[in-house]
Amino acid sequence: MTPPVPSTPSPAVAPSVSSVPSISSVPSVPPVPRLWALDGLRLGAALMVAVYHLGGRGGEVSRAWGASPARQFPVLHTYFAYGCLGVQVFFVISGFVICMSGWGRTAQTFLASRAGRLLPAYWAAVVLVTVVSALPVTAARAVSPSDALVNLTMLQQPLGADRVLGVCWTLWAEVRFYVLFALLVVAPGVDRRRVLLFCAGWTLAAALAGGVRAPLLDAVVMPAYAPFFVGGIGLYLVHRDRRDVPAWGVVAVSWLIGQHHAVAALWRPAHADAFSHRTATGIVVVVTLGFAAVAAVALARPRRAELPWLTAAGALTYPFYLVHEHLGWPLVRALHGGLGLSAAATLVVAVAALLALAWLLHRAVERPFGPRLRRALLAPVARRDTATARPAA
Repeated sequence: MTPPVPSTPSPAVAPSVSSVPSISSVPSVPPVPRLWALDGLRLGAALMVAVYHLGGRGGEVSRAWGASPARQFPVLHTYFAYGCLGVQVFFVISGFVICMSGWGRTAQTFLASRAGRLLPAYWAAVVLVTVVSALPVTAARAVSPSDALVNLTMLQQPLGADRVLGVCWTLWAEVRFYVLFALLVVAPGVDRRRVLLFCAGWTLAAALAGGVRAPLLDAVVMPAYAPFFVGGIGLYLVHRDRRDVPAWGVVAVSWLIGQHHAVAALWRPAHADAFSHRTATGIVVVVTLGFAAVAAVALARPRRAELPWLTAAGALTYPFYLVHEHLGWPLVRALHGGLGLSAAATLVVAVAALLALAWLLHRAVERPFGPRLRRALLAPVARRDTATARPAA
């Protein structure tokens, strides 16, 4: 989720240094202003999802703890259960960031930037989780070699293959959003009018898709997630001009529809066998706080000073989000069942260890390979532009 907005290229596909065009030969990409508070919000959303997967639900994590997390966290598990809404917060942030990063770019530079951001850490996480899950000591269900290879394409969901990463369904939603935005907004040229038309058209199409129940239309327009992406786009327009009334209207309509979808998907009547009962009011409050947090960033005055911890938060978020679930469960089993740490200590140590692993993935994978993948993808464009500009003999 950005899941929200991260990534880099993979060693397996990184071109040799000699084949990578120089910076000067790659089409220029307008600099994107950094909003440091968004990095903090992204990490906060990732931590929400992490506590949900490690202490706010049943299933595989119950086997890791040796008992239901409801017994390990008698009070907190009720709040952890709302952590799944961190995904919706990610989508709002993604709408904001993607609109910002697409402004002034061509479709080629936009998509190359997204590939360089998403793919390298994703490939590394798929390989790492596949290997760890196959170890006898982890006692995890391993994905077949064929399905693990398909996972490298990010197309495992439409192809019906088993997922290596439990959170990859959110990346599939992100990819579809990127393609829609690139085709309908970036390729023709980003401007305020086109962005507003895109928001209005997507909102209407998503509402119609929810009514007609057409699987293909549903897969393309994503009615349950569209309001969050669109709301983030509207908030970026507000960031550009806080007096933009139509943009505020996009945000308001997106919030209204988004909370409806979130309640419909996550609320269930209370019953004795439920892991934890999320209230409709609680869901609406969390969704509202997510929109409000991104709105606060959109309306804030930019600060001149960079905040190092927020920079680090942005760097850690994506790799942490990718690995926290399937590597978190073996950590819980080892720390709680093996070493006998308390539930609270286990959760803190596991999250800290996963953040440390995320830092290693960022330094060893994202930083060196992300820019190289982007340049490799843009190299044909650079060669074409060079050939076009070369004077005839």
